Amino acid sequence: MAQSRFIPDRGLTTRMTLVMFLLGLVFVVLVVGIAAAVGGGLGVLVGIVGIGVAVYQWSSSDKIAMKAMRAREVTPEQAPELHGMIDRLCAMADMPKPRVGIADTSVPNAFATGRSPDRSVVCVTTGILNLLTAEELEGVLAHELSHVAHRDVLVMTVASSAGIAAGMLTQGAQYGAMFGGRSRDNNSGLPVWLVVLLISVVVYAVSFVLLRLLSRYREMSADRAGAYLTMKPAALASALQKISGGMNQIPDRDLRQVSAASALCIAPAVKGVSLKTLTSTHPSLEQRLEQLAKIQTELGRPTR
Repeated sequence: MAQSRFIPDRGLTTRMTLVMFLLGLVFVVLVVGIAAAVGGGLGVLVGIVGIGVAVYQWSSSDKIAMKAMRAREVTPEQAPELHGMIDRLCAMADMPKPRVGIADTSVPNAFATGRSPDRSVVCVTTGILNLLTAEELEGVLAHELSHVAHRDVLVMTVASSAGIAAGMLTQGAQYGAMFGGRSRDNNSGLPVWLVVLLISVVVYAVSFVLLRLLSRYREMSADRAGAYLTMKPAALASALQKISGGMNQIPDRDLRQVSAASALCIAPAVKGVSLKTLTSTHPSLEQRLEQLAKIQTELGRPTR
């Protein structure tokens, strides 16, 4: 794909590259550690399985996310205003137009997914359509299209390989029997299954934190790129505030229905909790608004 017109952020890109490198290093540590504990064959198998599961998730990401959100694809005839807005933004960004979907839920949110810009989908909920103005919705869609243009689904899928492999090993090693309950030939005399469990838990914990960090960088980068594309950062800031406030009005049952795809959405489907933690997939609302305010100042426009 040709370079899109989304403005890059070298600072965020550098940080994301560093996190990707660390995740790759963690994956290598897992494979080598398992190979040393059990044998080279199993270490390689763990690596292959982890990558295989990640590839499957990547190739089916649009179907999985649409199903999780109970969304349906819509045609230009069914949603002319939404399609028209995405048409304009794609022309501005010089990128292929993704498929368009709508999820029938009161939860105000939007997400983009797909294995490539040519096989992607941008989906909004009926809740967000009813909540935002056209200008605010445009800011949200620009944010999501940035994810598509920058292949963020591919980035996050590749980055998750170590965590997937470690998670599977953690579950399997708990039974011990899969490794025959053998002991290591060393002074500690620890059972092999316990060594594997310890390695897997450590790798999973480290990759979990790094993935959350990468996800937060990804969201900040999409906010920035989307704001510069529309040249209306205040509109996106207003949308984020409305979405955050709207979440608090949604019943817990409805939030749980879309929680599986929460990490993909422009805002997490949660309420009443602080996002300033290592486990959050999104930066805090305050961080996002601060960045958008700075962009507003750079553009020389008064904030609302």
